[in-house]
Amino acid sequence: PADAAAAATHYSSVLNAGHERQATLEFSRSRKSMSVLSRQVGARLNSLFVKGAPESVLPRCSAVRLSDGSTVPMSEAWRRKLRAQFEEMARRPLRCLALAVKEGKALGPLATYDKDAPRPAQTRLLSDTSRFASIESGLTFVGLVGIKDPARPEVTTAIGRCKQAGIRVVMITGDTKPTAEVIAREIGIFPEGESLQGRSFTGAEFFALSAEKRRELLTEHRHSMVFSRTEPRDKQELVKILRTAGEVPAMTGDGVNDAPALQQASIGVAMGIAGTEVAKEAADMILADDNFATIVAAVEEGRAIYMNMKAFIRYLISSNIGEVASIFLTALLGFPEGLIPVQLLWVNLVTDGPPATALGFNPPDPDIMRRPPRRADDQLITPWVFFRYMVVGLYVGFATVGVFGYWYTAYDWSEYGHPLISVSHLSNWGKCSHFGEMAEFTSDPYAPDFTTWAANGGLDLSAKPCDYMTGRAKNTASTLSLSVLVTIEMFNALNAISEDGSLLQVPPWVNPWLLLAMFVSFGLHFVIMYVPVLATIFSIVPLTLNDWLLVLAFSFPVIIVDEALKLVGRVRERTAFHRRMEKEE
Repeated sequence: PADAAAAATHYSSVLNAGHERQATLEFSRSRKSMSVLSRQVGARLNSLFVKGAPESVLPRCSAVRLSDGSTVPMSEAWRRKLRAQFEEMARRPLRCLALAVKEGKALGPLATYDKDAPRPAQTRLLSDTSRFASIESGLTFVGLVGIKDPARPEVTTAIGRCKQAGIRVVMITGDTKPTAEVIAREIGIFPEGESLQGRSFTGAEFFALSAEKRRELLTEHRHSMVFSRTEPRDKQELVKILRTAGEVPAMTGDGVNDAPALQQASIGVAMGIAGTEVAKEAADMILADDNFATIVAAVEEGRAIYMNMKAFIRYLISSNIGEVASIFLTALLGFPEGLIPVQLLWVNLVTDGPPATALGFNPPDPDIMRRPPRRADDQLITPWVFFRYMVVGLYVGFATVGVFGYWYTAYDWSEYGHPLISVSHLSNWGKCSHFGEMAEFTSDPYAPDFTTWAANGGLDLSAKPCDYMTGRAKNTASTLSLSVLVTIEMFNALNAISEDGSLLQVPPWVNPWLLLAMFVSFGLHFVIMYVPVLATIFSIVPLTLNDWLLVLAFSFPVIIVDEALKLVGRVRERTAFHRRMEKEE
């Protein structure tokens, strides 16, 4: 066949049909080879077919078979030529296998071994694995095979995203050092032209160093590294060094020998398709598609879940701080009670619920994979985050109480024509019946005119002016406070879409579920406001257009306040990241 793969398949089938397998000398890491003892149909003596790592098989070869079928002794010149050919193939990069044979009487007692009628001496020889290396000696070298095992196209992009996210990729492979280094450059672990001094080692080279030097090379920088020709115990030791240094290593593997390292890693990742059952049992996570890019996608999803959890907490805590602040501020200023218990209960149980739930569906921030990893001991609520909670919460309290006071003292553009009073009168409402006797009110007498308000459907409290600051008379002001609280919490939910991303970068419509939740919350608020029976229960009244403009004027600044805090947060994060990278370099 003209196609190389088809030709290999054809000759393999011919060999299998023409030879009867007698025994298999299984692969071992010590000799890095395996072999098959077989006999050609009709022949009297056996042949041993050997394949393995070139650096292990070549030293055991004493002859070379040429293309014309002749055999010549393995000279030093031939060894250099074959080694150069092997190194050139490894740099392509190709995973190389050396092929060799041992035929006839050179096999000694195994030359006549028959699996159906074995002799005791032959059985003892094949059952002792320590003697396999001596059986596979005195070989005739017949060829080198180069296998191209290209990385998946998406791996290079995934490696780049890992670097952006501050995740180091450490490649641990059984390939030769030249092959591993070329593959690492192809997939972006090592940039082209970058020195590999101190970043690429064979397992033997690395573990020949002192323990302190190993720790320094592996942990005191943020560069990616490559380890080639490693043993399973090497993986365990590398994971141990990383964990001891406080790193959070995720280890991938598929074989039985990988199981101890998978179990020791902070996160063991086994292959779902090619992985053994032992590896899967030892792992914390199984990749269904055996794709490295899926791990990176899982990191992004995990970060998004964590950020959504923080968004949920940030929204509820800042909103609840606002409610508490409004109660304390009301008491501090001496104002009448702006929000009654049933209104606060309604906000907490009904209005807050849908937006808080919808924040769990926030998409990842655009820069989520350009942020450094969190440390294992990072605080969920840092002093800066708590400061943000307090600033936003205090504004919520200020706006809720402020709109209540504004209605009484400065709202002269309403449709009601209600009388305005001074802040002093409002703060001392409990002493209203004694205003005439108090010296501080001599120049500022309490004499509200209810004529216009009564003509527009309000209450005529001329006979009992002190009732103006209590009971039904304050329902409109109380409704404004409740509406500002609800509206400001909806705006606060928009702020929570991204921790530090501006609403101009992460617009509200990236989370349609949140917009739906806000619609539901506003809908419920309108129901209790505009359905007379419910309005009576909640002691509120329908608001006019001017009232809603006032509500928006007091509510919208929470977005401006949080945008300013986000800007400071972005600057802090960039500064901290650069300092951390400089320190770890």
